[in-house]
Formats: sequence, C-alpha cells, structure tokens
Amino acid sequence: MSRPAAQRSESVFEDFKHAYGKSQALAEANRCLYCEDAPCITACPTNINIPEFIRKIATGNIKGSARTIFDSNILGMSCARVCPVETLCVGDCVFNKQDTPPIQIGKLQRYATDAAYEAEWSFYEAGADTGRSVGLIGGGPASLAAAHELRKHGHACTIYEKRSVIGGLNSTGVAPYKMKADRAVQEAEWVLGIGGIDVLTEVEIGGDLSLQEVEDRHDAVFFGAGLGTDRMLGVPGEDLPGVRGAVEWIEEMKLGTADLSGVARAVVIGGGNTAVDAVRELLGLGVASVTMLYRGDEAVMSGYAHEWAVAKQDGALSSWRTQPVAYLGDGRLEGVACARLDGSKQPIQGEQTTVPAELALIAVGQGKLGDMLAGLPGIDVQWGRVVVDDDGATGRPGWFAGGDAANGGKEVVNAAAEGKRAALAIHAYLEG
Repeated sequence: MSRPAAQRSESVFEDFKHAYGKSQALAEANRCLYCEDAPCITACPTNINIPEFIRKIATGNIKGSARTIFDSNILGMSCARVCPVETLCVGDCVFNKQDTPPIQIGKLQRYATDAAYEAEWSFYEAGADTGRSVGLIGGGPASLAAAHELRKHGHACTIYEKRSVIGGLNSTGVAPYKMKADRAVQEAEWVLGIGGIDVLTEVEIGGDLSLQEVEDRHDAVFFGAGLGTDRMLGVPGEDLPGVRGAVEWIEEMKLGTADLSGVARAVVIGGGNTAVDAVRELLGLGVASVTMLYRGDEAVMSGYAHEWAVAKQDGALSSWRTQPVAYLGDGRLEGVACARLDGSKQPIQGEQTTVPAELALIAVGQGKLGDMLAGLPGIDVQWGRVVVDDDGATGRPGWFAGGDAANGGKEVVNAAAEGKRAALAIHAYLEG
C-alpha cells in the first residue's frame, strides 16, 4: 500500500472552508439549541447524534465529542470536509426557519475529529476472533466502514484494491480545496488501525483474481467497488490529445502532476458535481479561460448550486443548451464544435459554434461496475447497479454490496452508512 507522491498538482490549493479555532468552535457550539427531535440527525445518512457531539464541544469534552461522531460514522473526519452539509444536516437546521444562520455542523465536526487525529486517540478494539473472514472488493469509503465494523465483531477482513493507493474516491476524486489525497490516506490508515484488516493493493478482481476465487477464500463478500471509468460522448475527434475523461484527469491531478503546459483555454462538458469540481480545479491551477458546456439550462444542472456559485466567482464561463458534435484540431485539440439545443434538447438547425480549447474534460458520468457481478447466480444487476435489500444483501447467500456500486453514485457519507449497515447484516449472517 503506497502513499500519494510528495509533489502533486493538488498541493497548490488551500482549504476553501477554513477550520475553526477553539474560541470559534465554542462560540458556535453554544449557539446550538440542542433540539430534542433534531432534524439534523435524520438529515445525516449516518444518523450522527449532532446535538450531543456539539454539546460536548461546548462543555470542553472534545474527546467525547469525537467519540460520538465516530460511533456513528468512522469516516467522520472526511465527511466533515466533503459532505454537502448545505443540503443535509446544515440545510435542515431549525435556524433556517427563523431567519438565523444555521449551525455550522460540518466545521464543528471537523474541529472534534481533527483533534482526535492530532492527539492520536484510539477508540475501538477488534472483537474476539470468530474464525470467519470477509473479503471486501474495493478500498473506498464503503469497504473501509464495513471492514472496521466487522473487526469490532471479530471477523477477519481482507480488502482487495486495484490501485496502489487506498481510500477510493476520497483519495482520487475529492476536490483538493475540500480534502487532499494524503489526508484521505491518513484516514484510511487510522480506520485500519483497529488491526486485523489485510489490504491487498494492485489486485484487480476479474483479472488477477476471479470472483469465484474471492468467494472461495471467505465466508462472506462485500462488493464496494464504486464506479468505473468516464463515459465518453462518441463524437468525432475524441481520440485527439487534449480530450480527457474528467475523473481520470482529476485522479492524475490529485495523485501526481497534471500537465497543463500549452493550455490557456479549457472546456468541461457536463453539469454535475464532477464537472463543477473540474472547472474550479482548472481555474485554481492557472488556466486562464474555463467554460462549462452543458446541454441543459443552469436551473436544471445536477451540480450543487452553491458550488457553481463559487465557480462563477472564480471566473468560470458557461454555455447552456450546448452539445459538442466534434473535437477539432490538427494533431492536438484546438477547439470544440458545438450545436445549440432547443428546449427539448434537439439541435437547432444552422446554429453551431466553436469554442476554442486546448483541453476538454468530459464529465457526463461514469460506467457502473455492478456488471462485474452479473455472471454470479442469484445477483441481480439493473442498469449497472447491484440490487440489494435495505441491509445491503444481494440474492446470493453471503454476498453484500454498498456504496456507489449499489446506489449509483451518491455521497461519501452514504457509502459510509451503507458499508456499516451491510457489515451488521454480514455479522448476523455469519452468526447464523
């Protein structure tokens, strides 16, 4: 298991949301009403007892506060940084209905969890050995949360990860102004610190090891492989140097060096959160002109409005109802030919434009990895997603799934919740 390179493109970014100091944390914690039926708890997929951890900050019990968070979400440190709190816990704070600024729950969670990491507090121990083992495919948030919970119950765990770096999307895809790769790997190592979790990196399931071999090695299997490679548009010129998948490029930028020499103008194709992140990252790395091309209107883009608002403040340009029809250039990308679309997303005859660009990042979605399991009897895969019940169980005895492979692509906090929930179901299954 390796660590990210010391010199990385992402290193130039500073935290967009600065951490609280002690006085700020105390002042904010003391604003909380500590609601008995707190809506912020139900808004959190991991159901952290938010009023409780905030009250402990207010009374100076930082260690107890961190313990309350980790009891519900072992990935509480990264979630404090990457969760879209504006649409989750903070968005449901009762102060929103009183014309009062909501409690900054994410910043308070970061304050407590960062203190735990800095002090190297250890809260959990592995349970007595049960003699049973679980294989976990993928080394991202869902598998890490599942493995930690399984070790608390005494089951041996082996994580199979195709990359050399563990942490999944937290390490390879999270915007660096929220969290950098080395911090994500640090969290993974902290989670693994419970002991008894073997991590086999650079092992590709379906290549180096078959699904049947994984099943034969273990008493149960958790599939938390996440999402696949970038989807492309299939238009002429896509093989030109300078045309890249956004997720692939972001991983390159986070784990190493993204070469932007000769790139003065870039386009990002798509309207989701990956597209918004890529726009902000390109601007932050010094690209003079970055334009988002999206086939819909600004009002219907799936990327979070508050994130796009910041991108616009940073200088992002946009072209709505725009569909690339060809990538242009002689040996290298020089521009993107685009059609203008009407309200039903049909090309408007005679309305074409060319957007100059030396780099085009395509952010229109990723392939689903659930099809990897399609050949196993009893496992239902629909539109690339593994079908599971409320506990993460598939129709094949001993096989469970969670995270993006099952939910189609949600937040890190959803993966953490689904990984833990599946682990409890696996424990019940192993106990008969």
